[in-house]
Formats: sequence, structure tokens, C-alpha cells
Amino acid sequence: MTQARSTTSSQAYVPDTRNDDVLVYVNGEFVPKSQAVVSVFDSGFVLGDGVWEGIRLSKGKLVAIDQHIERMFQGAQSIELDIGISRQEMVDLLWETLRINGMEDGAHIRLMVTRGKKHTPNQDPRFALGKATIVIVAEYKVIDPESKKKGIKLFTSTYRCSGPDIFDLRLNSHSRLNFIQALIQAINAGADEALMLDPHGFVASCNSTNFFIVRDGELWTSTGHYNFNGITHKTVMRLAKENGIPLRVGNFTLAEVYTADESFITGTLGGLTPVAVVDGKVIGDGNPGPVFKALSELYAQYIQN
Repeated sequence: MTQARSTTSSQAYVPDTRNDDVLVYVNGEFVPKSQAVVSVFDSGFVLGDGVWEGIRLSKGKLVAIDQHIERMFQGAQSIELDIGISRQEMVDLLWETLRINGMEDGAHIRLMVTRGKKHTPNQDPRFALGKATIVIVAEYKVIDPESKKKGIKLFTSTYRCSGPDIFDLRLNSHSRLNFIQALIQAINAGADEALMLDPHGFVASCNSTNFFIVRDGELWTSTGHYNFNGITHKTVMRLAKENGIPLRVGNFTLAEVYTADESFITGTLGGLTPVAVVDGKVIGDGNPGPVFKALSELYAQYIQN
């Protein structure tokens, strides 16, 4: 049975009953969704010890696949997690998962790798048995158009984005509790997602996406010191530069957000999603603005090529 989901989120997608019958790759086997399980002794379950990627399939193309695979393998290397297969072998597994599910368009893949099963549930990585756990979930996901039409609401969380000495956001770590806490705050405040500040009080990112504003036709985003290492974020910045849209990368404050002309967020699944309200304050006239529309068209062309 397809589960209900929020219709006001950059992650919101149109329900698709085909997802009830997808086959999931788990450590060398394809199994029905209802039977896709890992051990309670798995490092990912025990302590969130692992890395992941979200990858979009559009018209037979895995969008930015090289960047996603490189980010995963670099993340694994930085925490001394041996994935056990090569980059090309991982890409081949992704395509095999899509092939066996008959997927050619409109799908999203969640690729998850953990340190694997452990002798006992504790923190020490030396208790891992030595073989990584690899899971690939491919589902049909087409973004709900309502969030693109009306924009979403953000609430500024009291939880801050951290520096790399505390929690490095450049790692797509399975550990996400602080971002879940931020999102819960936002939901309880009547918003859709959380806006998060850096340790110095400047705007950083959202709980699962990166954040932009537009002021006087100039596109602003934060320094990246306390941001997710977003592939879509980088793509949008590149598209702006290549198409003559002024770009400013630096610190800015909530006051500058509240008085911005436009705002939007970026992520793999949602692409570009407009922001209508932040902390109860309407951004611009509350509708998607001209810079957002221009960049959305450029991004759509990039996805299709």
C-alpha cells in the first residue's frame, strides 16, 4: 500500500503504486521491498556509520553520476570505510537495479553504504566483520508540482549547522539526528522545512537542502563553510555564472533574507524549489520570481541534455 506523504515539501512526490513492487539491491541480491532488511548488528543501524547518495534518473540519464560516485567514495575514504568494489562496479550496480525494475525515467535512487555487520553493537569500528553493506533503493518519484507553484515555508531552527571539527557536512553521513531535530522544530512551527544558521549566526543551509536568496537581481548563497556539499547547489551556481546572472557567495543574515526579492532551495530530488515564507515573513510577493524561473529553465535544460 502506497503511504501518504506531505504535499508541502521540496521532497514531496506524486504517489506511484509501482513503488509497492520494486526490487531492492541488498548485498548482492535483489529482493522485494517488503523483504529488504539488514542485520540489527549492522554499523548503519547501530550508529549511523556509513555514507549515502541520492541520485536522479531522468530520461535514461543518471544526473551528475560522476560527481555523486566521487562524493561517495571520497566520503568513505575519509572515514576509512572500504566499500569493497570499484567506482565503475558501483555504477554498474545502479544501472542493473534500474534495469531489473524496468525504470527509464522519473526515478530516484538512494544508494547506501555502511561499515557492515559488527560482532557486537558498539562504537568501535574494529568490531566490524570487514565487509561493507551496500543497499540500492530505486523508486519512481516525480516531484509534486504544487510545491513548485506556491513555494514552501521555512522556519529558522535553533539547531545550528556545525563546523567540520564537530560534524562535517561535506560527508553524506547516515547520522542525521540534528537535522531531523531541526525539521521537527519547523514542522511544529507550521513550516515545511527548517532554515539553519552557522555557529556565527549567518545563514547556512536548510535541514536537507541548500539555500539561495535574490536581491536586486543578484543571486546570493552562503560561503559553503557550514553547508552540505550539494551537487545541485554547485550546478545552479555554475549555470548562473555561465548565463550572466550575478552571483555573490558570502555571509548574510536573516534580516537580509526577510527583505530579499526571491528565495529558493536546491536538492537532487526537487531540483529548484521556491520559498514563499520564512519565519512568517513573505519573501518578495510570495510567488516564484524571475531569477528562480530563469534558473529553473536552465536547470531543466541541463537535466535533459
